[in-house]
This record gives sequence, C-alpha cells and structure tokens, in this order.
Amino acid sequence: MSATEPIAGPATEPATGPSGVPAVEPLAPLGGGVGAERRGRGRQVWRVAAAAAAVGAALALIGVPLGVYPKLACAVLSPGCGPLQEPRGDLPRLTRLTPVQAALSGTYVALGDSYSSGEGVYEQDAGPVNDGADRCHRARGSYVPLVAKAHPFTGGSAFYACSGATTRQLLSGQYGQQPQITRVGPSASLVTLSIGGNDAGFTDVLTGCIVKLPWSSACVDQDATVARRIAELRPSLTRVLGELRARAPGARVIVLGYPRPFPASPVRTVDNLSVADQRWLNTVTRKLNDTVGAVTAEHDRGLAGLGAPGSVEYVDAYEAFTGHEAGTPQPYLNSLAVDMDPLTVNARSFHPTGDGYRRFAELINQQIATGPGRPLHNYHLTTP
Repeated sequence: MSATEPIAGPATEPATGPSGVPAVEPLAPLGGGVGAERRGRGRQVWRVAAAAAAVGAALALIGVPLGVYPKLACAVLSPGCGPLQEPRGDLPRLTRLTPVQAALSGTYVALGDSYSSGEGVYEQDAGPVNDGADRCHRARGSYVPLVAKAHPFTGGSAFYACSGATTRQLLSGQYGQQPQITRVGPSASLVTLSIGGNDAGFTDVLTGCIVKLPWSSACVDQDATVARRIAELRPSLTRVLGELRARAPGARVIVLGYPRPFPASPVRTVDNLSVADQRWLNTVTRKLNDTVGAVTAEHDRGLAGLGAPGSVEYVDAYEAFTGHEAGTPQPYLNSLAVDMDPLTVNARSFHPTGDGYRRFAELINQQIATGPGRPLHNYHLTTP
C-alpha cells in the first residue's frame, strides 16, 4: 500500500426503515427550541387569513350588485328570513282640512246670551228646545237651529245659550243648571257664541234710557259706568276663550258681535229715546264690539303663532241690520215692550225678530265657509 493512499476505515451502512427505505433524520430547528416552531405556525395562519380576506372582498364586489350578499347574510344570520319584497299599498297621509271640513267634522255647540238663545222670538207656550229652555228662553227661531239644519255636522248639534248670561255665568252656571262651558268637549268642531252685552249691563242701561223723563240726560249719564264694565270684560272673555280651547282644542270658535240698534244718523225720537240717546247707544255698542273683537283676534293670533289646531273667529255684526234698525219701517229688532207691574223693559225689547235671527244665520254660515282668513292647522290622517 503506497503512502499516498488513504487509510480506509471501517465501512458504515446507512440506517434503513422497516421498508428498507433509508430513514431521514429530522433537521434540528434553526435557532433550536419550541419557540421557533410556534413562530413558523403563526406565519402560516396569517397567510391563510389574508387569502380568505381577499376572497371575501372579491365575493362582496361581485355579490352586492347581483343581490347575492344580502341573501347569504339572511341565510347565515336569520334562517327565518322570507323572500325580499317591495312594500304594498300607500303610506298613511296627513291632509289639511278646509275651514268647512274642520267645522263639520264633529259636534256644533251653541253657547251665549239672549242674542243667541232667541229671546226676541221666544214664546211662552212653545215646547222647550231642551232641558232648561223655559228659563233660558231658547227658541226654535234663533239662528242656532237654522245653522244646525244648514250643515251635516258629523256629531250633530247642541243648543245651550241662555238669556241673561254673562261671561262669569258661562263658567259657573245659571238658574241652577250646568254651566254652559261644560257642554263643550273634545268632539266639538264648531262653537258659536255671543257674549258681553250683559257684562256691560245693557239691560239696565236700556231700562235707564227708556224709563226716564223725556228731557232727562239719564241715558248718556251712564257712560263712565258702562265704559268701566266694558274694560272689565277683556280678562273675563279671555278666560272663557281659554276654557273653550282647553275643552275643544280642534274646534273653530265663532264669536258673534252685536248689531247697531239704531240708524247711523237717527233723525227722530224712538220709544222715548232721543236722537242723542240713540247715538250714544250706537257708540256703546261699537265699543263693546271692538273689545270683543280685539280679545278674539288676540287669542287667534296666539293659536296661529303656535301652529295649533282650531281657531277663534270674530263676526262683526255691527252693520248687519243696516236699513232695518229699530224705528225703521221693517226693523230686525223688536220695538219697546214695557211690563207695567213692575215698570220694567220686557226682555224681548230690542232683541232680534225672526228676520234678525235669519240674518245672523246668514252671517254664521258665511263665516263657516270662509274661515278665519289664515291656514288652519287641522289635519285628517288617512290610513291605507
């Protein structure tokens, strides 16, 4: 053996497995230990998650336009989902009511004093309109039944005006009967009212003007007292209108003024009333109407400003009997009737005749049609 030949060591056979295939020994982990193995697995999980996200995004981009994605979501999240359908029918609608629709949508309730009750046409032997009519002198010839017959009020009508009523008695009652104000409820859609004349003491004023010596100034001497009473009417009428509003929030309230009792330019004495007396009584009526009209307008402006339903409307009847005042050939007011024992002016005196009440009915019907002169905030809900 030469010196350059390698020295041969003992021969070593590679290890084999059971099948005779050489066994491969596992490589030792780089860096060694269990931590390196976990890091390798973590990287593998992130690679799988990134691939899933890419696939999900692709499905979303493709599926949303095709309507697939909502169906998949419904199937996965809520097995009870039904098929997607378009809504059927119309949605509920709010419709603003016209003045006439608002007025006729419920009950018509008539309140007030003798100018509403029908004192001027009341007959003692006539059947009473309803309970208490014999004390309140509610007459079928008043404007109230005429208005009630002229319109198809959904809730019918109720007539509770009472002769002699003041604003206080509207709230507290009269002749031991239920207060007029309590006759009004949420179903009321129209309320008519004449009030204020008795607060001003017109019955006593008229008696003082008539039952006097012809040359006496007793009539116009009442001016300061009447002016004070009219001024005191403002807060009490405001309270009445507020109570009506609280009881019937959606109602149209129509307040009727008083007619001028004598011609604008009287030329002769009528029923012991001198020309000066007649002019003064006309002036007092105008002041009373102006106060009632101002309170009414104030209240309605408040409702309109709040956007609230309902209204308070004033009908100025001052010129309503023009050409038919007391002392004219065809008057719409009864002439003087005096009860001799005691010496007093009968309540029928200077109250409307049948023609006068028919004229009032015309005014109320016209106001029902025209409305308050502003949009009403009364609505009707229509459900499909």
